[in-house]
Amino acid sequence: MSLLDFARGPALEWSLIIFVIGVVWRLAGTFLFKGQKYLSKPKGTKFVSAGLMAIANKSFPPHELEKRITFQHYTGYLFHIMLFIVVFLFEPHIAFFDWALGISWPGLPTNVITFSSAVTVIILIALGIRRATDPVMKKLTTIDDWISWFLTITPFITGMMAFAHQNIGVRYEDLLALHILNVCLLLIWIPFGKLMHMFLLFPGRYQMGEKFEYRGVKA
Repeated sequence: MSLLDFARGPALEWSLIIFVIGVVWRLAGTFLFKGQKYLSKPKGTKFVSAGLMAIANKSFPPHELEKRITFQHYTGYLFHIMLFIVVFLFEPHIAFFDWALGISWPGLPTNVITFSSAVTVIILIALGIRRATDPVMKKLTTIDDWISWFLTITPFITGMMAFAHQNIGVRYEDLLALHILNVCLLLIWIPFGKLMHMFLLFPGRYQMGEKFEYRGVKA
């Protein structure tokens, strides 16, 4: 079995199994955990609308903090847009989703994907430098943050290397295997690290809105 066969076969299959089981386990724990039991009567009744409003309101930073986090704010949104383009609109990735889920959709030209990947890598490097140099960010940063950063940036780098394999003198099959293995590590890490926020972000904000509505406070 070649490295590429291993990456495409057992490594990818087991990482997907761990990813799915881990995400379901985390989501089940989030939604089934009752949390604090209130003994008082609710001061609000519009729980659904309060939860939805919390999702909308908390998607943008408070006006008072905007000047201090402008760089992180806009680079964060740009990063997620570029990430969406690369992951979901690159034709080889669409073929993977077709294999895994049985659904497909039109993709974007390779030049657009290459540009989006390069922008994503630049943003991640900039955010990594900021995290390593800013005094406040340094105090808030944990090993989880660095592992998540590393496992997020490496698939982009190896993917771009695979695309440019002729220019760097390495076999395409080896770089593709390395790229897939990087993705496998990322999938395994997602349920157990801070990257799980991709699934917990909006449910968490919705629950916060509900709890604030119960207390009669605006989220």
